[in-house]
Amino acid sequence: MTVFRKATAADIPVMCVLLAELFAQEAEFTPDESKQTSALKTILDNPNVGCLFVAEQGDRVVAMVNILFTVSTALGATVAILEDVVVAEDYRGGKIGSGLLRHVFKTLEEQGIKRVSLLTDSDNLKAQSFYQQLGFELSSMRTLRKFL
Repeated sequence: MTVFRKATAADIPVMCVLLAELFAQEAEFTPDESKQTSALKTILDNPNVGCLFVAEQGDRVVAMVNILFTVSTALGATVAILEDVVVAEDYRGGKIGSGLLRHVFKTLEEQGIKRVSLLTDSDNLKAQSFYQQLGFELSSMRTLRKFL
C-alpha cells in the first residue's frame, strides 16, 4: 500500500537521492547533495515558501514532490510552482507519481491555491504527456532565465 504525506526533516536524505536521480536526467541541472539538503531544509522550515510531499511503500520513501508558492497578480491569489517530481526508478510506471500528484493537488486546492505551473525539458515528451494526463495544458508562455 502506498501512503502519501507531507515530508519531514527525516526524509531529507532520501529526497536528496531522489533529486540526484532527477537531476541526472535533466539537461540544466547537476546533483549537489549539500545544495539540495539546504534547499529542502529551507522549504521545510518556511511553510510560506513551499511544501514537500512524499510517497511511501512499506518503510521506504519512493517518490517526492516539491511545491513552491508565489502570488499571481493576474489571479489575485496564491499560486504554486511544481518544482520537482521524481519517482525512484524501480517504482516508475506503477501510478505512484500520479497518485502523489493527485494528493498534492487536493491538498493545495483545500488551501485555496488557484493554479499550479511547471517546467519540463522541451524534449521530454514522456513527462509532458504524463502532466497533460493530469490536466496540465501547454502554455503559450516561454521560459527565460538569468542566473545571478
